[in-house]
Amino acid sequence: MKRAGFFRSVFMLTLGAVLGVAAYQALVGANAAEDRMKIYRQLDLFGDVFDRVRSDYVVEPDSEKLIEAAINGMLQSLDPHSSYLNPKNFRNMQVQTRGEFGGLGIEVTMENGVVKVVSPIDDTPAARAGILAGDLIVKIDGERVRGMTLNQAVEKMRGKVGEPIVITVVRKGKPKPFDVRIVRDVIRIRSVKWSVEGGDIGYIRITSFNEQTQPGLEKAIAAIRAKLGDGLKGYVIDLRNNPGGLLDQAIAVSDTFLKAGEVVSTRGRNAAETQRFNARPGDLAEGRKVVVLINGGSASASEIVAGALQDHKRATIIGTRSFGKGSVQTIIPLGPRGGAIRLTTARYYTPAGRAIQAKGITPDFVVEQELPAELKARADELRTRGEAGLRGHLKNDKEKKEESGSLAYVPKEKEKDTQLQAAIRFLHGQDIAMLVRKPATSEGDDKAAASRRAEKRQPPRKEKEMEKAR
Repeated sequence: MKRAGFFRSVFMLTLGAVLGVAAYQALVGANAAEDRMKIYRQLDLFGDVFDRVRSDYVVEPDSEKLIEAAINGMLQSLDPHSSYLNPKNFRNMQVQTRGEFGGLGIEVTMENGVVKVVSPIDDTPAARAGILAGDLIVKIDGERVRGMTLNQAVEKMRGKVGEPIVITVVRKGKPKPFDVRIVRDVIRIRSVKWSVEGGDIGYIRITSFNEQTQPGLEKAIAAIRAKLGDGLKGYVIDLRNNPGGLLDQAIAVSDTFLKAGEVVSTRGRNAAETQRFNARPGDLAEGRKVVVLINGGSASASEIVAGALQDHKRATIIGTRSFGKGSVQTIIPLGPRGGAIRLTTARYYTPAGRAIQAKGITPDFVVEQELPAELKARADELRTRGEAGLRGHLKNDKEKKEESGSLAYVPKEKEKDTQLQAAIRFLHGQDIAMLVRKPATSEGDDKAAASRRAEKRQPPRKEKEMEKAR
């Protein structure tokens, strides 16, 4: 009898557990069904509004443009870097990443309804016309930018080579908007340039990260080594005003100077989607000292390189705080319908686990650029607000205090370039204390510094190499 009672108790407990699980699943299913119904009701609302606009608007609207604007509005409500690419813009984007496209030569974003210049690209019509980082473009050939999407504004700035365009610019410190006439040209981005500085320093300027960047870097290092031989003291990698580009190129550039260890990790909504990218054996610089220059115009891929080399103590970072664009945009083609969406899918993290987003990279030595007398009164307009200053930006998930961006001015004359001269002095073993301003550190910066010190005491861990970047 006792045995029968025992089995009856076990049966009742098991039955209760099964019923409990079934009830929970039913509840979850009911909640999921309710969520689906809410979404369907909202989609019905969108359909009602769309039909009402098509039937009652004062003039017959273009349905395709209405839908495109609605998609753009949805994506741009997420963050400043998510957007819709129609088939034409998608093709243009693919051309641009190959390093050659038609246009003015500026990297832009959208802020407060107008186009903001992140940075002009070296040796392009925009740079030669005097366009500066932080300039706001409010009109294109007399047409107001407010009301356009970023892609629409970019499309208007592109055109036939040799055709002029007039953009109306608002610049901080200027009393009123002014017009700039620029002649469109084929923009061939030679993303890597090099020279010898100080007699024994290899100077390598990387202007963007496109498909030509890593091959260009390897050629530059080979040319410098051939010219200087054993007299080569070290390298200066100049990433100032480099707005970024392809993730795989940022990983490859970092790998060039690292023998092992993590380069960068990306973490999205689901922990299972975390990706880590690691360096392969071999240091093309053969262990020589490296200085990386950054400023308020150094964004995205530039910050990945600076952060990786800083965390591994492979390079000394000189300059000012970077832009703070630490999010991953995945280009998702939309199949036979054409076009694609650029969607923010993850955040970047340095090997020490620092979140770049809306925080940026703080240099080891903060060296402010020396401004000529005629620009000192305009210092604020040459200072980028950074990612933290963009409306609707993705938040830093590790620190509440956000701060990014800094002065983005770089003089054309290298002898007047305070940051470059500091790098050369450093590689020559000379004191640069007179040029250094101690950065204000937050709790997160202190933790990152402690992590980097620990990294120095202990070799970086090896992890399975990822074959390709997202």
